[in-house]
Amino acid sequence: MSKMCKRKALMDAADLGLLHYGQVDPLLHYLEERLAQHKAANARFTGGNVLYYLGGMLAIGACTLFSTLAVEKWGMPVLLDMSLVYILCTITLAIWLDTRGLGVPAGIFSTLTIALVPLATFSLQNVMGFWADSSTVSHYRDFHALIDWRWIVMELVTLLAGCLMLWRFRYSFLVMPIAVTLFYMGMDIVPALFMHSGSSMFSVDGWAVRQQVAMIFGLLMLGLAFVVDVRSRSGVDYAFWLYLFGLLTFWGSLSTMGNGDLAGKFAYLAINALLIILGAILSRRMFAVFGGIGVAMMLGQLSWTIFKDSFMFVALLTLLGFALIAVGLWWSKHEHRICSRLRSLLPESMQLMLLARG
Repeated sequence: MSKMCKRKALMDAADLGLLHYGQVDPLLHYLEERLAQHKAANARFTGGNVLYYLGGMLAIGACTLFSTLAVEKWGMPVLLDMSLVYILCTITLAIWLDTRGLGVPAGIFSTLTIALVPLATFSLQNVMGFWADSSTVSHYRDFHALIDWRWIVMELVTLLAGCLMLWRFRYSFLVMPIAVTLFYMGMDIVPALFMHSGSSMFSVDGWAVRQQVAMIFGLLMLGLAFVVDVRSRSGVDYAFWLYLFGLLTFWGSLSTMGNGDLAGKFAYLAINALLIILGAILSRRMFAVFGGIGVAMMLGQLSWTIFKDSFMFVALLTLLGFALIAVGLWWSKHEHRICSRLRSLLPESMQLMLLARG
């Protein structure tokens, strides 16, 4: 039942005196939230849902990664027609399943629609001669392997399609292709910066710029994820994929930048410790996972640097392992109290938003 139909039914009930007119909108909002929570609950990994996701991932791979076999045999115009037919079919199936309350398969088909958009855009660009002067890119599968500024056009179209699909269907799995596209864009935007410059992005300076841009892009993705996280009222976790790929982009670029002198090493250590604290505040374990890996890597590197070729190196690593286990035991015992105290440092409005997110 659509939102307008529900509102009309509630207004009819108010006309009959079953409820007050002022209760219609609050009750409608409550019912919409309950419906969203019900859809989220249906997305748990039951046996049927595992088959849904497995079939969906196979379909995404078949329609995107492996469909370039059609290019080699029939050419780009056929690939364009095929991708448009696939998009029409997946949208139709998504709407049909959504109207019947089958949230998981509807979310998978709508996600597949987004995954097909860059394929359709690439084939259209080739038909129009956009890639004619490219000496490296010849197949769509290069989108997942090569960095090129011209991918940005495909990525922008994909982001637009993703936002439209998310506005229509409101499934959290739809954020996954959007997050992957943002992750790719963080890498492909660097060649565009060097396109009219005399330097190469593969030089030492170019590599440094790529790392810095990726780190900034990762921070922007994390900021976007946080805004989505605290503003979500439906109980559906839209921010998960943005957090994941934002952390991959930010933490990955930070970890490959090198930390130079001792001050740089301690700065890297402090940033990873901050990630662990943020994970506690936001109840996001992935922050603790990335931060924990970074802390362990840096402590091991410091131990190797300071106690290299010494029995103390083995002893220190052993003690370090025991210490981390002890910290884990202490954390598990006091996690709720620590998280509550950390959240109390935030503004009250933000605490309420986090509480509403659950």
